[in-house]
Amino acid sequence: MNWLHWSILSAFFAGITAVLAKAGTRDIEPNLAVAIRTTVVLVLTWGIALFNGFPSLSSIPSRGLWFLFLSGLATGLSWLCYFRALHLGEASSVAPIDKLGVVFAIAFAAIFLGEELGWQHYVGGGLIVAGAIVIALK
Repeated sequence: MNWLHWSILSAFFAGITAVLAKAGTRDIEPNLAVAIRTTVVLVLTWGIALFNGFPSLSSIPSRGLWFLFLSGLATGLSWLCYFRALHLGEASSVAPIDKLGVVFAIAFAAIFLGEELGWQHYVGGGLIVAGAIVIALK
């Protein structure tokens, strides 16, 4: 499977996540809901990593660890905000707004990673923004 297959699976599971998370936060405080979800993710991912094997953690470059640490912080903050939004709003409105992260990712990739953007990025990003606005104003 290539990157496209994995991306589609990621989007599929993200869609399921929104619905399940909304149902899960109905009667649970959102920060506790994130803690429970994170524990499940932690057990799942370490289980997969241990099953597949990995090099010694000391052999991982410190720069990579630093960026993964920062990514983890960003993920945690994103999840806390997402679950609070789900607790307060409808999943069908919250999830599309959350997907504005795609537009931020495109911009950050250009700014910080030097990735070149083509017209497709601008048009697609614009359509994502337009769709999020349309849904937010329902």
